[in-house]
Amino acid sequence: MGKNIYLDYAAATYIEPAVLKKMQPYLGEFFGNASSLHSLGQISKNAIEKARCETAGILGVLPEEIIFTGSGTESANLAIFGIARAYKKFGNHIIVSKIEHKAVLESAKALEKKGFKITYLNVDKNGIVKLDELKKALNEKTILVSIMYANNEIGTIQPIKEISEIIKEYRREKLKIENWKLKINEMLPAFHCDACQAAGALLLDVKKLDVDALTLNGSKIYGPKGVGCLYLKKGIKVEPIIIGGGQENNLRAGTENPALIVGFVEALKLTEKMRIKESRRLTALRDYFIENILKSVKDCQLNGDVKKRLPNNVNLLFPGVEGEALVLRLDLHGIYASTGSACTSSDFTASHVLLALGIKKELIYSSLRLTLGRKTTKKDLDYVLKILVCEVEDLRKMSAVK
Repeated sequence: MGKNIYLDYAAATYIEPAVLKKMQPYLGEFFGNASSLHSLGQISKNAIEKARCETAGILGVLPEEIIFTGSGTESANLAIFGIARAYKKFGNHIIVSKIEHKAVLESAKALEKKGFKITYLNVDKNGIVKLDELKKALNEKTILVSIMYANNEIGTIQPIKEISEIIKEYRREKLKIENWKLKINEMLPAFHCDACQAAGALLLDVKKLDVDALTLNGSKIYGPKGVGCLYLKKGIKVEPIIIGGGQENNLRAGTENPALIVGFVEALKLTEKMRIKESRRLTALRDYFIENILKSVKDCQLNGDVKKRLPNNVNLLFPGVEGEALVLRLDLHGIYASTGSACTSSDFTASHVLLALGIKKELIYSSLRLTLGRKTTKKDLDYVLKILVCEVEDLRKMSAVK
C-alpha cells in the first residue's frame, strides 16, 4: 500500500545521517589499527580516546571509567561475569529482577550453574521492582545487584536512585556491624544498571543515578549496531571475558573499531541534545495513541505502568488475537511492529516479562509492542489505528470460527 511506518524502535533504530558522516573517514581513509605506533594507527587511537572523553562527559564520569564493547549484551556480560569472578572470594550472591533483559538473566543463570546464588526479585503488576524484597535479599554474601533502568518490552522505568540508596545503606550497616577493614567492602555489593533502552529518554548522569556500572549500546540511539560501552566506577574490579591483545585497559581484547566507536558517541551526543524536546513530543504521541486504541478496541489492555514508562513505549494485550499473526497482518500494510523483545522473537516461550506481571500465559501470546521514534508522526499513528482496529476485529472473528 506504499506505507512504511516503523514502530519497532525498541528493537533497533536507523543510523542518523550525521552519525554516518562522522563514521565514514574511519571506514575508508583512516583504517589504521589503533594499537599501531605509526601515524595512521595513531589517528584511530586519538579518535577512540576523544570518543571516550566525550562519552565520559555525557555520563559525568572519568574517561578511564569508560570501556567500549561490541554490544549492550557484551557490556552487560562483562559487568555480570566480570564482577562475579573478581569478587567471588567475598561472596557468591547476586540479585537481579525477573524482568531483566536476557543479557542479564542468562548471565545470572549461567553463574547459578557455577555455584552462585541468585535472587530473582518480583515486580508488581506494573513492572516496578519490589523494594522490600530487595532489602530482605541483601546479605553478607551479596556482591552484585543488577536492575535495568527501563524495560525493553513494557517500558516501565525503575526507581534507580531509590535502589541505589537501599544498597548504600546496606553497605554502611555492613561495615558498622562487621567492622570490616578491607576497603573493597565499602563498594560491595556493586550496583549495575542496564540503561540501553533509557538512553535518549531518561537522565544519564551517573552521579545522580549513583550506580557503579552502566550499560549502553548504539543500536537504540540512532547509532551503529555492534558497539556499546560499559561505565565502570573507579575501584570496582572486573575480570575480562574476552582476552587477547589487552585493549581497553586489558578489559576487552580485540582490535578496536574506530568507525563504530566514533558513531556511537556521535549518536549519544545527538540523543542527549534532543532528549528533553523529543521525549515531550513522543510522550504526547504515546498518550494519544494509547487513549485511542483503548477507546477503539474492545477488551484491550495496556501492559506496564501508565505514567512511569518510556515516552515511546506502547505494549498492549488483544485477547482473542495471536500477537504474531497481528504483527504479520500489520506488516502487509507497511507497519512494522513486534510482540516483544527482538532478541527472543524466534523463541516461542511466553514473555518472561509479562509472566512476571502476573498475566495469564494464554493471554501473553496476544501481546503487541509498538515503539515510537524520531520519524513517527500523528498522521502515522492515525493510519496505524485504523488498520489495527480492522485487523484485530478480523482475527478475532477467525479465532471464533470453529
